[in-house]
Amino acid sequence: MDAPLWAWFAVVGLLLALLGVDLAANRSAGEPTVARALVASGAWIAVSVAFGIVLGILQGGVVAQQYFAGYLLEKALSVDNVFVFVVLFGALAVPPRHQRRVLYYGVVGALVLRAAFIAAGATLLEHFSWVLYVFGGILVVEGVRMVRPHPPVDPSRNLAMRAVRRVLPVTDDFRGERFVVREGGRLWATPLLVALVAIETTDIVFATDSIPAVFGVTQNAFIVFTSNAFAVLGLRSLYFVFAAAADRFEYLKYGLAVLLVFIGVKLLIDPVVHLSVVVSLAAIVVVLGASILASLWWPRHHHVEGAEGAAAPGADG
Repeated sequence: MDAPLWAWFAVVGLLLALLGVDLAANRSAGEPTVARALVASGAWIAVSVAFGIVLGILQGGVVAQQYFAGYLLEKALSVDNVFVFVVLFGALAVPPRHQRRVLYYGVVGALVLRAAFIAAGATLLEHFSWVLYVFGGILVVEGVRMVRPHPPVDPSRNLAMRAVRRVLPVTDDFRGERFVVREGGRLWATPLLVALVAIETTDIVFATDSIPAVFGVTQNAFIVFTSNAFAVLGLRSLYFVFAAAADRFEYLKYGLAVLLVFIGVKLLIDPVVHLSVVVSLAAIVVVLGASILASLWWPRHHHVEGAEGAAAPGADG
């Protein structure tokens, strides 16, 4: 059962308040650091967990389980977003002091776009129950694609960015933290606007995986939206936590691929074998935990270095 209208208004008001607090904290903070990002990430996680507990008190344990399963899944998939953002910011040479502004407005845009996607998905499911099988097929295909080699991210091939360059000329360098400027009687886009467009369009691509994945856990639109929203709200601080150590989590994508395939198969076999939300939550925790621990304990590049070091003495002898 979906939430009453007052609950939607309350959640939107809470999200706006949290965004306002985040903006105020962003303006008063200095250069972004890993220490500040860790504190901010901890605060966002605490708020997200508190919201889940309140949900459990008001609507029951099953709803809370659905929320936490969706939140963990979205949080893990947002880490994959972070790795792509690292590449985009590097390719566009966005200074760290400007990255947080791009990410802040990127989060705002992501919330609006995902809300629209979720509303569309919920409407489709209400009228066409077979759409769940389409979601299941998409997740299985995307899970398999995730572990296949991909070409490096090339911002110059981003269609939305090319559209920006067609509509507005782009300045050669940054103009502080401004997205657009008026110079010589013309309106110009700055590279910061180009970076924002790149981030937003990348999130749209990721949302085509993440939103069907949460619908695979629950068809409650309120839970799908709130689990998405609270996972996305902490994306900016999460970026500065993982950006410096993106290459340390090399097995995470395999864990995410397994989860996407698992949720996809769960949707496809649901008419025959129904897996409870407890099973989904347990699978998410176990698979994510295993992939993170494997990344920290057995990094592949350390294996390569160790192998080269072991081979060297033999070669000399």
